[in-house]
Amino acid sequence: MKSKPKTVDEYVERFPGDIRIRLETMRRAIRRAAPGAEETISYSMPAYRLNGILVWFAGFKTHIGFYPKASGIAAFKKELSGYKSAKGSVQFPLDRPLPSALVTRIVKYRVGESRRKTNRQ
Repeated sequence: MKSKPKTVDEYVERFPGDIRIRLETMRRAIRRAAPGAEETISYSMPAYRLNGILVWFAGFKTHIGFYPKASGIAAFKKELSGYKSAKGSVQFPLDRPLPSALVTRIVKYRVGESRRKTNRQ
């Protein structure tokens, strides 16, 4: 059994080429949308922290999981309606293009939420 990844690079390197490419695409989209966020591992998945966790993502055999919390899913419910989703997660299937522009908008939304939360404290 492999040990838990300590960095996002370690996490991504564990996947085969096609999934690795999609994970790197997801990573770039998140980093562009949240340039001040700290990249970390949380719950054994890549995560981005800015006054708390903004989003997580993960690779699977058939999809890329994206976890922008319940507020991120609710705010983009209409745009995410074509994907399998739950209260705080969405699955982007590997047989469809990764919606990088949508990921970027969701992350920017979460950054705004994080900043508003910080300003209230």
